[in-house]
Amino acid sequence: MPTQIPLFPLGTVLFPDGLLSLQVFEVRYLDMIGKCQKAEAPFGVVLLTRGTEVRKPDATEEFRPVGTLATIESVQSVQPGLLTVRCIGSQRFRIDRSARQPHGLWTAEVQTIAGDGKVPVPDDLLSTSDALGRLLEALRERQDGTHPLPIAEPLELGDCGWVSNRWCELLPMAPATRQRLMELDNPLVRLELVSDLLSKNGIVPSA
Repeated sequence: MPTQIPLFPLGTVLFPDGLLSLQVFEVRYLDMIGKCQKAEAPFGVVLLTRGTEVRKPDATEEFRPVGTLATIESVQSVQPGLLTVRCIGSQRFRIDRSARQPHGLWTAEVQTIAGDGKVPVPDDLLSTSDALGRLLEALRERQDGTHPLPIAEPLELGDCGWVSNRWCELLPMAPATRQRLMELDNPLVRLELVSDLLSKNGIVPSA
């Protein structure tokens, strides 16, 4: 059954269990965050394919039809009219129909997409998981209290979907490539593609 949600089109891709930090100052999104926080409801993050994150007069915004629900974890008021918002990704969704409201906020009727499910990392891809573990340990050692890990815990280094999603967030790649990987329904295939990218960059040995 379709669910109606507000949308936040961005130039980035949110993955399930991924962290997202936002600085919110547009009236349409300040209002959206306030309503979502009060209702303890998520909003949808979708990748912009046309237009800009900050609305311009008479500009056209277009976005991908598959996105990820964002659950608000914390909101801080930096100054009047400026919020710092920390969110975490939950379920993916597919847009059935969308509409822009008079004040500029996009809303959509969406169908949620089933999660990856737990798929153990196979032996031939363990190097990809091990490399992520080493990277996160190195980042943890550099923490000084002001720069937390860019990844939400607990770590699930034995799960194909979790490992592939975290690499997709950390590796430098075009947003369109991230989007294609996020849309894949098979977490093992997603991890295999990520492993190929890591091999080409010399991060893990070739299979």
